[in-house]
Formats: sequence, structure tokens, C-alpha cells
Amino acid sequence: MTCVVGVDAGATSTRALAVRLDGSVVGRGSAGGGNPNSHPPEIAGKRVAEAVRDAITGGGEVLACVLGMAGVSKFTDPEVVESYISTLRQVGVDCRIEIVSDAEVAFASGTAEPDGVVLIGGTGSIAARIVDRQLTSWVGGLGWMLGDEGSAYWMGREAVRVTLRRLQVGEPPSPLGEEVLRASLPGRTSVGLARLANRLITAANAEPPIRLARFAETVSEYAATDPVAARIVEEAAELLARLAMDARTADERSPIVLAGSVVGPDSPVGVALRTTLAGYTPVPVTFAPDGTVGAAWLAALEVDPEAPRPRTEP
Repeated sequence: MTCVVGVDAGATSTRALAVRLDGSVVGRGSAGGGNPNSHPPEIAGKRVAEAVRDAITGGGEVLACVLGMAGVSKFTDPEVVESYISTLRQVGVDCRIEIVSDAEVAFASGTAEPDGVVLIGGTGSIAARIVDRQLTSWVGGLGWMLGDEGSAYWMGREAVRVTLRRLQVGEPPSPLGEEVLRASLPGRTSVGLARLANRLITAANAEPPIRLARFAETVSEYAATDPVAARIVEEAAELLARLAMDARTADERSPIVLAGSVVGPDSPVGVALRTTLAGYTPVPVTFAPDGTVGAAWLAALEVDPEAPRPRTEP
């Protein structure tokens, strides 16, 4: 038997899906983070190979392999490319290996249409224009220092900033702010608001900036009960909607695909984002929960341009 394999390699986890050309699933595999922007390439490459090895067990010859991940520019370094190819060869992947952006696999996971926009809202944020299933341009994706509007990082930073502003003007923290203080200053003693603000500034700056992203979940938890959190959610949704619309032409009617933990169907930002987008455009908006589906389909299309989308439902 033969199969193709698609990989979604993230900073914290790697998932692989092997399918036959008729769309039926051969197997799945998972491992730790496989993105070379977050881990040494030799370690990341081994994790990708581990996930692929488990997915293709019993699948026979691999005809095509597509790796999807953020920051594909890292693969302009031949040594990084070789670290991935060599480990995949060791687990039986002898075919051509294609490395594409996470935006391309997310879009293919969310729709069968060849053209449109994918909006990724996770730790960072980016909107990418897709033409013939390939990324042609993007808006955002500038990283935590220059952008990532509406992302988990942005939400977490806003939670800390709003808390600090309230403390600086002599207002007690909101319920969201209390949770930020508990997480940032464990075991804190009772001090004045100004001094508490100084301690929070020190604690926030002592950590890697991206650690602020952990407060996005806190914002979501308090969105229904704390107006401060609700305002952050609404602003995040508006910023993300603008990213998506800026990646499109004014009269475009192709679909919008959402991907990432921040914009999930049941998340407060995801719900608000869909409402906001509906006010901008009538085009269909779908969510892509599994990037491996798109990666595997892109691999299948390399072998057979008429290959059906993978059938992953029970």
C-alpha cells in the first residue's frame, strides 16, 4: 500500500497524519515541538520524524510529504533543511519533502476552495492571502515587539497594562486585574496601590515577553463577568477582523478561514470576531481545528490533482 503524510509542526507540539489517496486515514502520530524557530533544528527534526514514523506505521511507501509550520524562512539555511530530511529518511520517508507555511495548511484544512484568506489567531496573529492554495501575501505576523494585534500575547499584555493603569490612578483592580496580580505576585502582602503597580512592572519585565500570552486565557475566563476583560475581547476581535479584511480586496467573495486557539468557535474572541466579520463581509467563515488535514491533502494533491480531502470524521 501507499500513502501521503502531512505534518503540522508547532512550537509546543507536532502532529502528523498519513492518508491514502482515496482520503482514508492510515494513522496519526504526535511528538514535542518541531519548529526550528523554537527548538534546535536537530531536536525539532527528530520530533517531526517521530510523529511521522508513528503515523505511517502500516501505511507502506510514502509518496509525498508536506510539513507545515510558522517561520518557514528558517529553511533557507541548508543545514536546517538537512536536519529534517535526514531524520525523515531514517523513518522511511524517501519521497520529496515540501515545507510550507502554517497558513497554507490551515487554509486547506478549513476549505476546499483554492483562494481566500486565512486568519491565524494564536500566540501571535497573521492574515494571509491564499491563491491556488499558496500564500501570496500577508498582513501582520510581525512578532510580539512590532505587532501580533489581537493575539494571545496582545491580550495578555493588555490585561497587565489595564491593571497597571488602574493602580496608577488609584483605582482598585478589576476581577481580571486581581487574577493577574495573583499570578504575577504570588504571596504578595498588602501594600499601597502605587507600590503594587511598581512590583507588577518589575515582575512582568523579569519574564520573557511572550509569557504575557498566558493571560489571554484569563481574559477569556472573565469576559462574561468583568467589563475590563470584555473590552479587551472586543478590541481583539476588531483588530483581528481588520487584519483579515486588509488581506482582501474590497469586493472579494472568497472564504475566510480561522485557525488558532484565540479564535476557536467557542472562545469569546472567536464569537466576537465572527460577529465583527459579518458586519464587514457576507462571505463564509470557517474554522480549521486540525492543520494536519490540510497538510495531508496538499501532499495528496502533489500526487493526484483530483485527490479528495482526507476523511477524518468517524
